[in-house]
Amino acid sequence: MPKIRAVQVSRAKAPFEIVEREIPEPGPESVRIKVQACGICHSDTLTRDGTFPLVEYPRVPGHEVVGIVDAVGSGASRWAPGQRVGVGWHGGNCGYCEACRRGDLFACQTFTGITYDGGYAEYMIARAEALALVPDELSSVEAAPLMCAGITTFNCLRNSGAQPGELVAVLGLGGLGHLAVQFAARAGFRTVAIARGKDKEPLARKLGARNYIDSQTQDPAAELRKLGGAKVIQATVTNGDAMAAVVGGLGTNGTLMIIGAAPSLTISPGQLLGGRQSVKGWYSGTSIDSQDTLNFSVLAGVRSMNEVFPLERVDEAYERMLSGKARFRVVLTMGG
Repeated sequence: MPKIRAVQVSRAKAPFEIVEREIPEPGPESVRIKVQACGICHSDTLTRDGTFPLVEYPRVPGHEVVGIVDAVGSGASRWAPGQRVGVGWHGGNCGYCEACRRGDLFACQTFTGITYDGGYAEYMIARAEALALVPDELSSVEAAPLMCAGITTFNCLRNSGAQPGELVAVLGLGGLGHLAVQFAARAGFRTVAIARGKDKEPLARKLGARNYIDSQTQDPAAELRKLGGAKVIQATVTNGDAMAAVVGGLGTNGTLMIIGAAPSLTISPGQLLGGRQSVKGWYSGTSIDSQDTLNFSVLAGVRSMNEVFPLERVDEAYERMLSGKARFRVVLTMGG
């Protein structure tokens, strides 16, 4: 049997291992993908560190996957060898859990790189319903981060209730935030970027921000109120204090949309009651949401800013992501 290279985690908190495995065969309603690129996401720490209860080891991480279908299992004939597809955090839907039976497919506990092997490998198996067709206009490296960071920010925005022309603020200008600013600006919102330091303003404006707030020297809530108050604030950071500091900048009926996983967040109910404001969590979406994200990115010119590493440099690439030094997403390529 032909062998492939894969990066696996053998147990919680274990180092990455580059191993040889037999090339997998697709089962019913699944396809095999020859992986071309896979983004490294902070959520991959759930697999590496064992902080997600559904992980069984050994496990191959990776849920920002783009590659070519090269084999199709029974019942997956709507996909064909040669098609370029993406797989995100949503690993498919079981059809049996309560979330699936209620139509909340995004909440099915089937996760790429968590409940089945992901894209840190030359080949992987994915469920047919987890696939998104990748437009020709995007390279595989460009498309990979859009399968998680992209869909999360885009899907959050389009489900936020904000209408074009309204004020949308993006808190943070990192791996999620640099995409969120682009999506908001290209979708016709009055886009405000909030980040630490004056040095980030040129990038924020280049990405499409109409206004920039330096949270180190300015009160972001007060500055947002001067602009009329935000209909939506997308919180892409993982700092609960930074999130709490912007709540006062919400306008009437405004919503703080949280997509960054902060350990805790303290907000006084009194901050929300008078203006009928709300706080809402949002994450990811299904494969059709991923496909919408890819298509919008092509139409609007949204692109992720990436650092690219070959598979064999996975340790260096992962540490680059984990340290927060990457500008702004990290992508593994498989070669060949």
